[in-house]
Formats: sequence, C-alpha cells, structure tokens
Amino acid sequence: MKIRPSQDRLIVKVRDDSADAADSSLPETKREKPLEGKVVAVGKGKVLDDGTVQPLDVREGDTILFSKDAGTEIKADGESYTVLKEDEIVAIIES
Repeated sequence: MKIRPSQDRLIVKVRDDSADAADSSLPETKREKPLEGKVVAVGKGKVLDDGTVQPLDVREGDTILFSKDAGTEIKADGESYTVLKEDEIVAIIES
C-alpha cells in the first residue's frame, strides 16, 4: 500500500532509538527530547489564499526533528509512521 500525504503534510518513519530517555538530572519539563525520523513521503505543498501552491522545504529522504506529541501515528503494511504538518518540524538535519 502506498500512502500519499495531502497538501503540506508529510509521512515520517521515526528512528527507533530517537525516543531514548534524556538525562534524569534535568527537570521533567526539560527532559523531553525531540524525535528524529526520516521523511518517506511529502504532499504537494500548502495551498495559499490566492490559490497558488507553496512547495514544502522538506523532501523525501530528509532526516528531521519533531516534538514527541506532534502529528498523528498511523500503521501501514505492519510499520508505524507519523503524519506531520510541515510547521510541526523543529529542524532538518543536514549532514
């Protein structure tokens, strides 16, 4: 099954080790680290008020950081993914 996200949404495969616990000496509110994932699909872009489409800055294959409570988790072909809007991305990791 192939899933294509709509508009300014993207589908991310979360890295298994990205949810490791942070340093326990930090206060509870500061311990939550962003999740890291690989973008596996992107929508065509955000439709602006004038009807034009603004392409996404993120591309398939990019590695991104996003908040643990962002997006919606889905399952497809036995795999877990997260669907995010582009504005939920914290950073794009460049190597």
